[in-house]
Amino acid sequence: MNMDFNFFMNDVVRQARQEISASGYKELTTPEEVDEALAKKGTTLVMVNSVCGCAGGIARPAAAHSLHYDKRPDQLVTVFAGQDKEATEKARSYFTGYPPSSPSFALLKDGEIVKMIERHDIEGHDPMAVVQKLQDSFEQYCEEL
Repeated sequence: MNMDFNFFMNDVVRQARQEISASGYKELTTPEEVDEALAKKGTTLVMVNSVCGCAGGIARPAAAHSLHYDKRPDQLVTVFAGQDKEATEKARSYFTGYPPSSPSFALLKDGEIVKMIERHDIEGHDPMAVVQKLQDSFEQYCEEL
């Protein structure tokens, strides 16, 4: 069987993008979009998306289900590691003190990082455990919508 790897990966990436966008996250694909989004006042949840299994099986479902909560970030955004490289690099520049990690979540308040959920907090965990981590962060830093 002869399979075109790039064709396969394009399909995987497209599905991963659609999944997170359908959950209400805005895709940031350029460094300028990242700066504009993260300069806004209030709370912003950044999901660093990827094509790995823990992104598809744990992080993206947790990103969607965590929003079923009284307190939520003012803004939901996503960058795609390995795809939108410059945007991801720019987003990570806001995550001071944390090494690059994907998938991951960063909660910022007024452009400053207040909580980071790294790959090691996601991989090997059940999606509901990640939902709980996200909602605990929302409880602490976000306002009721």
